[in-house]
Amino acid sequence: MIIRHGFSTWNKKNLFTGWVDVDLCEIGVGEASAAGKVIKDSGFVPDVVFTSVLKRAVDTASMILDEIGLTKIEAIKSWKLNERHYGALTGLDKKETVEKFGPEQVLIWRRSYDVAPPPLSKNSNYDFSIDPLYADVDSSLIPKTECLKDVVARVLPYFKETIAPRLLDGENVFVVAHGNSLRALIMQLEDIPVDQIANFELPTATPRLYKFDSSLNVQTFGYIEDENQVALRAKAVKDQVALGKDG
Repeated sequence: MIIRHGFSTWNKKNLFTGWVDVDLCEIGVGEASAAGKVIKDSGFVPDVVFTSVLKRAVDTASMILDEIGLTKIEAIKSWKLNERHYGALTGLDKKETVEKFGPEQVLIWRRSYDVAPPPLSKNSNYDFSIDPLYADVDSSLIPKTECLKDVVARVLPYFKETIAPRLLDGENVFVVAHGNSLRALIMQLEDIPVDQIANFELPTATPRLYKFDSSLNVQTFGYIEDENQVALRAKAVKDQVALGKDG
């Protein structure tokens, strides 16, 4: 099962977030709690949870597990599941960025597969290569910007090397991450073409379940909630993108 973290404080402020380590806002806390109830009612019981290192994903996972009643479960955090790095757009107001550069250019930066935003400038406040959160990561691996193609290049090897073996062992795996890191995974699991995956709308805090055969081929997949409700959430994400307001 995969799920995107709940609504964050910077989602609420309409800022490009990416690798900035922000909290869930009150809406996101409520979303995480509600998602936990949905997952509990579904009967899914994870054996291990994988998250990014960013607290909006870690906290979403924790709140969901509390709702399920799992206080002791193996939890593995990796920067390779982080949201995409928005480069020089990090911290900027999305609406103001659209007004400055135009909606077409900003949409290209945000949703094209292989065009990244401009990289961080030298001495940026968002130089994550010196962030203590990544002290154990080779600084040369920390990006200055990313497109979705770059996210795919770090997420898919991590899935194949670290997550897939747990699935092959028959474990129930729970991945709590971000819109773009999960798009990278969805592209692989659902065989979605490059020219379509960037437009896949993944609502916040909405569980998506995959079932595999013994060879790790996907047998079934889909949301575990009412389809109409999920469709409304997905439309809300799409509308936010058009207005420069999504996560």
